[in-house]
Amino acid sequence: MTVSNDNNEVQDDEKLTVENSTTDNLPLAAETLIDWINSRRSMGNLDTPAPTRDQIKAAIECAATAPDHKKLRPWRFIVTEGDARHEFGHALVKAAKAKAKQEGETLSEKDIRKTQTMPLRAPVIITVVTKMQAHKKVPPFEQMLSAGSAVQNLILALKAQGFCTVWRTGLLCNEPAVKAYFNVGSDDYVTAFVYTGTSPKSEPSRKPIDIESLVRFES
Repeated sequence: MTVSNDNNEVQDDEKLTVENSTTDNLPLAAETLIDWINSRRSMGNLDTPAPTRDQIKAAIECAATAPDHKKLRPWRFIVTEGDARHEFGHALVKAAKAKAKQEGETLSEKDIRKTQTMPLRAPVIITVVTKMQAHKKVPPFEQMLSAGSAVQNLILALKAQGFCTVWRTGLLCNEPAVKAYFNVGSDDYVTAFVYTGTSPKSEPSRKPIDIESLVRFES
C-alpha cells in the first residue's frame, strides 16, 4: 500500500505483499492485514463524526475495483446524508404502507414512526444499486456478485479510514416506492444500504470461525 506523509511524499517502504502463500511463512504485514479483515464487525446506531465526501469518494474508488466481468460496472452509489435521510424515511414509509395494503394489513402509528426514523441510525447512508445489463457472457448472477464484492470493498475502505459500518437491506429495499426514490429501474436492484459513521462502542472481538466444514481441497 502506498502512503503519503504530511509533505505529500510517496513512501513505498511499507508495501503489503504476500511473497509466499503459506500460513507458516506470511510476511508480518500480510498477517496484520488478515487479522484486520477478520476484526471487521457490523455496528449499528452510528453517530458523528461521519466520513467526509473525500473519504466517501476514496472508499467508492476502492469499491469500483471489485471483480467485474467484461467491465460492465454494474454498480451505482447514492450517498444520503443530512436532511435527505428524512426524505428517505418518507420513501420507506410509503413503501411500507403499500406493502401492508397489498397484504391486507394496516401499519400502526408505532410502525410508521419506526420506519420513518430508520435512516437516522447513521449520519451517512451509501446505497449500492446493481444496474443489470444484458450481456451474453455475463449472466445476472455475476453482476449481483460483482455488486456484493463492491459493497465489501466499500465497507473495508471505510473501516480503513476509521469508520464503522453495517450492511442493511430489509424487506422494503426493492419495493417500488424505494426504487422510485433512488431512480432504480424495475429490472435493477437495491443491493445494500451501507450505514456508516462512528460507533460509541468498540468493535467486539470475533470468535474463531471453524472453516473445516466449509472447505474441500482437491488435488
